[in-house]
Amino acid sequence: MRLSRRGLLAAATATAVSPTAPAAAAGRRGQPRTGFERLAADGYAVLHGQRVGVVTNPTGVTRDARHIVDVMHADERVNLVAVFGPEHGFRGTAQAGGSEGRHDDPATGLPVYDTYLKSGRPLADVFTASGVDTIVFDIQDVGARFYTYIWTLYDCMEAAQLAGKRFVVLDRPNPVTGRAALGPVLHKEFATFVGRQPIAQAHGMTVAELARLFNGEFLTTPVHLDTVLMTGWRRSAFYEAQGLPWVPPSPNMPTPDTALVYSGTCLFEGTNLSEGRGTTRPFELLGAAGVDGRWAAAANQLALPGVHFREAYFAPTFSKFQGTTVGGVQIHVHDRAAFDPVRTGVALLVTARKVWSGFAWRSDNWIDKLTGSARVRTAIDAGADTDEVVAGWQAELADFRKVRREYLLYR
Repeated sequence: MRLSRRGLLAAATATAVSPTAPAAAAGRRGQPRTGFERLAADGYAVLHGQRVGVVTNPTGVTRDARHIVDVMHADERVNLVAVFGPEHGFRGTAQAGGSEGRHDDPATGLPVYDTYLKSGRPLADVFTASGVDTIVFDIQDVGARFYTYIWTLYDCMEAAQLAGKRFVVLDRPNPVTGRAALGPVLHKEFATFVGRQPIAQAHGMTVAELARLFNGEFLTTPVHLDTVLMTGWRRSAFYEAQGLPWVPPSPNMPTPDTALVYSGTCLFEGTNLSEGRGTTRPFELLGAAGVDGRWAAAANQLALPGVHFREAYFAPTFSKFQGTTVGGVQIHVHDRAAFDPVRTGVALLVTARKVWSGFAWRSDNWIDKLTGSARVRTAIDAGADTDEVVAGWQAELADFRKVRREYLLYR
């Protein structure tokens, strides 16, 4: 994947809103400010004279934990006329694979439109019916290609262009840092809602950077895009350093610790093992009926950087093995800077297959959608070790990293 002439033009013409002097000063003092904080500090000037709709969920909050929709609705400087809810819904009441549907928000009375599983012309028609001029996106991402909110971003950008709407992205931190892109790159023939376009499994970007990448590389016709950047954020910073409240972006993403491992251990959704849904530590607890301590021992023998594995037993309250006590591992990250979530996820797949005779992929080969091709599954089935599996994606990852660099906005 190479940066095209059209990509360079789209990247150059997408507006990144410059920080005001007070915002820049706050960043120099080490106090990061989100895109919404910047927007509000500038008196919502970017939205002046526009009928505004917001794509958001429970993570669209201020530093004092007020929702931005409530704040904007109460501010006469903003003409907020609609809200658009993604998977799990605007207020976050739906589980995975669900949404809240079309309704009026009880708190503000604003119409809430459902975007989940809508794209292209049908989603453009929703934007047209809402009567908005400008669509604002503000959702906390977790840094993984298969986390669907970044594809809600992509779909909404594409639909906004079709509907002739302006699109504004309010940036937030990547909670697991933006230091590097990791893992396999999606092959286009495996595109789904858990991966629309060829980016790395752990993309190492913020949503504003992704929006500019999407606009420059993947949208047939770029949308009129503005990005309101953060100040004070550094690519090496984990979420806890931001001084921001953590609101679960989805029901099974309860803490920043979950996000740290998710880009690797979500791969267990593609197997017959539990990925920890229905426990208090989803994606940190993995297991199945019949698994014993040999798995943790085998994983620990690999001496993976930054992580230990504890033999664990748990009984999920829903999802796989509901109400059944299963054996497995709990992941304990002791050095976040050294930890590689994607390599760790692959290592756990490799060792699980070796020590548990009941190991199986989901019959629909969902693992291929998660990893972006059949390569990881077929390599593991052929007996490849962790290093051999990881080596298989290095060339395509290097190509993605070159393109990614052109769209990075922070140091």
